[in-house]
Amino acid sequence: MTDQTHLNLTPEDADRFRRQMGLAGFGEEGQARLLKSRVAVVGAGGLGAPVLQYLAAAGVGHIEIIDDDVVERSNLHRQVIHSESDIGRLKAESAADVCRGLFPGIELTLHTDRLTADNALHVLRDADLVIDGTDSFDSRYLISDACEMLRKPVIQGSVLRFSGQVGVFWAGKTGTYRDLYPEAPDAGSTPTCAEAGVIGVLPGIIGTLMTMEAIKLLAGVGESALGSVLIYDGLASTMRSLTVAADPDRAPVDHLDSAAVITPAALEARLQADQPTLLVDVREADEYAAGTIVGAHSVPLSALLEGAQLPESEAPLTVLFCQAGVRSLQALDILKARGMHEGAASLVGGINAV
Repeated sequence: MTDQTHLNLTPEDADRFRRQMGLAGFGEEGQARLLKSRVAVVGAGGLGAPVLQYLAAAGVGHIEIIDDDVVERSNLHRQVIHSESDIGRLKAESAADVCRGLFPGIELTLHTDRLTADNALHVLRDADLVIDGTDSFDSRYLISDACEMLRKPVIQGSVLRFSGQVGVFWAGKTGTYRDLYPEAPDAGSTPTCAEAGVIGVLPGIIGTLMTMEAIKLLAGVGESALGSVLIYDGLASTMRSLTVAADPDRAPVDHLDSAAVITPAALEARLQADQPTLLVDVREADEYAAGTIVGAHSVPLSALLEGAQLPESEAPLTVLFCQAGVRSLQALDILKARGMHEGAASLVGGINAV
């Protein structure tokens, strides 16, 4: 993505990247381009784990890690950048330690606030390439739209059960995620990994494919999958590709929309001021029983998916929360689909942040 630059490596780094620089068609020029590149990786979870490790190991000079979540034990079977000793740590910090271990000379910028419509353009503006490893439709549309406005290339991945997809888009040159999926599916029609499960190795396969596409774009080598979606079926051991063309009738993105959210500080201020607030814990019953926010009602996400209603309340604000802020966004999507989302917000970071 940059012009050819004179390579000035330490002896350790020259040894570190020797096998890569020995590749015909890559060489020192390709390595120089990687070292001069800046990549924003949104999500340090299942997909972000292999992406971050292989970008760092390849010698990408500057990586921005964007994740507001913390490590949980249930993450470890697929988010292999983290370990048992990292439980409770911010994923961005845990991932950064591993990246530095792979390439001590790397420059890292950590963003531990949630990416929103208010900050996305600012956070992503300096990146040469954006890699989206998030797991919600709201986040994917937000990142796609921000990259369209910024005219940045973006690689987006998704996994579920035994299958996954990789999309490589660049607004103005190819179609985008919004051209591929003009509208988000109805809430509840597509199960989440938490509901349907995911084989642990799958994010590694899809994340590594994402990283291969990133390295080709950054180093200027090979034939990019730009404008395509790669679809992998792990059970059938098949891979197919489809081309995504820009929709000529779609209006260009000129603003960003984001889900309604409330920060822990803002919620605490409301509660201390005794402002009427309906608190709804969308975790499962056993999680609720183990401890929740005082005064919260239990309405599990699984029950909402089956048609359960929220408790009746005259409170002007309903705050949905879960463990880390992911399931509550999904619950908010369900309320949107029912036309019942006015006055509802998702708690950023979930109960972990309270």
